[in-house]
Amino acid sequence: MGVKGLQSFVERCCPEACVTVNLRDMARQHVTKNQQRCSSNITSPTLVVDGMSCLCHWYSCMNWVCGGQWTEYMEVLKKWVEAFTSAGIKLVFFFDGVVEEQKRPEWVKRRLRVNKDILKIFSHIKQHGEQPGQQFSCLPSALATFTPFALRSLGQDVFCSVREADYEIASYACCHGSMGILGQDTDFIIYDSAPYLSVAKLRINGLTTVMYDRQRLCRNIGLSVTQLPLLACLLGNDVVSEELMQHIRSSAVAAYRRTNPAPYSGPPQGEVVLAVAQFVSSLSASAEEETGLIPHSLNVASSQRELLKKGICSYLLPGHKDYELVGISVPPSAFEKYVSPEILKACREKHVAAEGFMVYSVVCAGVTECSNSLEDEEDEELLPQALVFKPCRQRIYGLLLLLGKDGSSVDAPAIREWFVFPGNPLKEADTVHPVPINIPCGQPSLDLLWFSSGPEVSALRLAAFLTVFDCLHYSDLHGEIGDSLLAALCLVTYIVLQVETLSEEDVDAYLSQAVCLRLKSPLELRQIELPVLSSRAVQLGSLYVRGLSHLLGANNASGCALPSAALMPWHGFDGRLFHSKYLLAHSGAEKSELLDRDMFSLSQFVQLKEKLLETCRKRGRILQSRPRETQRNLRYSNTSGFPSGADQAWRGETRRDLQHGQTWRQREAACGEQSGCENPETPQWRADHRGGRQSFHSHRSNSYEGRPLNRNWHPKQNRGRLHHNRGRYQLAPRWQHPPAP
Repeated sequence: MGVKGLQSFVERCCPEACVTVNLRDMARQHVTKNQQRCSSNITSPTLVVDGMSCLCHWYSCMNWVCGGQWTEYMEVLKKWVEAFTSAGIKLVFFFDGVVEEQKRPEWVKRRLRVNKDILKIFSHIKQHGEQPGQQFSCLPSALATFTPFALRSLGQDVFCSVREADYEIASYACCHGSMGILGQDTDFIIYDSAPYLSVAKLRINGLTTVMYDRQRLCRNIGLSVTQLPLLACLLGNDVVSEELMQHIRSSAVAAYRRTNPAPYSGPPQGEVVLAVAQFVSSLSASAEEETGLIPHSLNVASSQRELLKKGICSYLLPGHKDYELVGISVPPSAFEKYVSPEILKACREKHVAAEGFMVYSVVCAGVTECSNSLEDEEDEELLPQALVFKPCRQRIYGLLLLLGKDGSSVDAPAIREWFVFPGNPLKEADTVHPVPINIPCGQPSLDLLWFSSGPEVSALRLAAFLTVFDCLHYSDLHGEIGDSLLAALCLVTYIVLQVETLSEEDVDAYLSQAVCLRLKSPLELRQIELPVLSSRAVQLGSLYVRGLSHLLGANNASGCALPSAALMPWHGFDGRLFHSKYLLAHSGAEKSELLDRDMFSLSQFVQLKEKLLETCRKRGRILQSRPRETQRNLRYSNTSGFPSGADQAWRGETRRDLQHGQTWRQREAACGEQSGCENPETPQWRADHRGGRQSFHSHRSNSYEGRPLNRNWHPKQNRGRLHHNRGRYQLAPRWQHPPAP
């Protein structure tokens, strides 16, 4: 949530309410105050952290467009947490666990707005071959999904909300006597809870920030703290839209100007806040309704009055005199008849403790959503991740819901999906039906998978997990290769079978980065140089990370066949490393070079790829080599504007590497001969490249970025449409299973 214009008003028009504080001093004062009140049960001062507000401040890594620098991100989180714990401050983190239906319209509006920014991001990448500036920055896909797991792995208390996260944060802080709420949301000014501290103004080295003092704000605008919720609703928030109350604000501004003849010289929104505050203050308090929330003198339609009441109630915390009007109750499970009470209880507990993903929203609400991903709306070769992973989600739903709590088969329920992708206007949810998983022993009971133990159950969990991705035949690799590599192989195999335009070079990039990641220190990962960015590689990186979240959902549904840690991106993916492998693979690099000349890594890579190719053969999937044109242009020259030595650096090469074999140009020439590429000494090549970086950009802008080099190969364009309001995408054909032996 958030109150329209209130943050800027407080900072620009009410500076006395913006108090710079030292969190160490605040913590000591908090302990002293508690000691004076009670000599026993003194605990560490607690800061309640709005995790969603912090994501853009935590992710300070240089590269955000390639899929995430997850290892470096983990280091940032660790140092951030240590800064507070060293000061004796305990942290409690909250993350959004649901999107309440009353907030859905605002959620949709924001998602569509971000889609427009993503279109500009890809346009910049294709035009300039580099990451755009901060004006178009976008957090890596699934950052909000994996950050709670990251913080839990650092020993922190983490909670996912079962209703509006802002409310649960304010309620927790109020009920537990916390020293403050750290976030960036003006709703925390409205709640009568712990002091609201700005994460945007936080200086982590000195632990100083700005506290927004609601008492001083109230004195400045002439209201009491209890009147702030009505002010918030009239200004506009996620419950009461700004447009709905426009007539009241316009009337309030007109009245304010009549009573304050001196012209207002501050920012326009400041006048609106002052005018609405004056209007709220003028409402007769003697003629309040029996609810005590909305004065009779507020002349609005009954439907608007009801909405205002709902909005005001959303700010009432336990202990407020009207708290009983809030009507908080745990909604009944959408699918109680499909699962046992024990499963429902476990779903909720895992969700609240930030140990689960996807399962709670499906079983208890019958709905799931996914925010924006970095996907190129203009790239018709690659399907959006929402459609790529739809079949595996259907099997996850089937695993959860298609065997009733008494063990009998039940009618398939429908799940409502709110997934953001190009061409989806989000006017309504997609209705998706579960699909049963196909394992030899039949559909397993969820209670058996979740609560039983023993080697047979462990094998059943693994079979259920692998079957979700159509990879049951990989069960023999469990224990032979690391769990992270097994997960990577399942994911890449699934993507290959779903996305018919995925090439052998793409697969090599995926598998080589998964194998090589274990060899890279955080410093080495940060120092990877990328002489150019490929828009296609950006989308493939985002696709992979979204795939990891589906692995996590399948793992939770199957009773945790693999340790959750094995599915975390900081153990299996780095965006810069993947992008460098993509550039290498599409430049025709030898496999030893792709695998950093490490023989063990090469051996693992070969093992994984042979397994994948065997699966493709059985499914009739022909994996073709389709090197991309963008990388071809880079292979011949260092005149594209990148620093000297970048050609070696992005390959992970050093001067010492080049002394023990062919020079870079010798290898490139040999590679060019093998692949039939143009001779870089031809007049045509010189004409294309003598202009340096500008010529390179012009060349790319006149062709489709990412077009295959093989001119005889053409992607299938006629894939049809989903349905009348879902754009141009539909799923690639499913590859049939071979007949049973």
